[in-house]
Amino acid sequence: MNFHTTEPPFIFRQGVSPLLISMPHVGTYLPPALAARLTAEGQRVPDTDWHLERLYDFADALGASVLVATHSRFVIDLNRPPDGASLYPGQSVTGLCPVDLFDDQPLYRDPADVPADAEITARRQAIWQPYHAQLAQELARLRDLHGVAGLWDAHSIRSVVPRFFEGRLTDLNLGTADGASCDPGLAAQLVSIATRAAPYTAVLNGRFKGGYITRQYGNPAQGIHAVQLELTQCSYMQEQWPFQYLPEVAAGVQPHLRRMLQTLLDFVQSRQRPGR
Repeated sequence: MNFHTTEPPFIFRQGVSPLLISMPHVGTYLPPALAARLTAEGQRVPDTDWHLERLYDFADALGASVLVATHSRFVIDLNRPPDGASLYPGQSVTGLCPVDLFDDQPLYRDPADVPADAEITARRQAIWQPYHAQLAQELARLRDLHGVAGLWDAHSIRSVVPRFFEGRLTDLNLGTADGASCDPGLAAQLVSIATRAAPYTAVLNGRFKGGYITRQYGNPAQGIHAVQLELTQCSYMQEQWPFQYLPEVAAGVQPHLRRMLQTLLDFVQSRQRPGR
């Protein structure tokens, strides 16, 4: 199968502070030729990290740069390694170009429509590579300008997905690649905010330790501190179709999100080069 898209691979807003917010799973666009190959449920793109731009509407006030995916993760998953290697060996995961839904149902109507290597390569070149080039370029710019940079990788997921975890997921799932992607002092501050954010539950490096973006770009020794947050969708939206944003519900968690983002920003700003 050939792959073609008319949409840009991302939307980017450049900020003024040493903070970049990445949203790799918010995209919903499916090229029509690909959408026609998917099941009716797949065409609803249910495994999207819905409404994160609205949830993080305070990003501009923090002066953050924001990088937002446009295409659905069903086209290609921007938080997976380019070779498709599993981030959690031995556990059930979805791939670089998913073939099934989070509920373990097939994504494609016909098994013959599953993308072959050539199509995966085309998707990677059209979507994955430009997104990561922009991400790397912006982090380099921030570090060159400020001497340090903070990266917040924003995600959300249904609170109950038996395929990936038992029972109900913790609400605020902070991931720092088991401590490798950011300063331990920063991680301690963030988890302190999260654990005090009643009524929400919180954990550091639990089921979600950070995906490819956190692991690839977080490098405290080089001045880049990366953190992933996987947030339960029931904290701000309807978890089932039509996946509506719930402003009154979201208002409960937003102050805690902003406090964590401000803490990350304060941390990196405290480590800026003199005179910055």
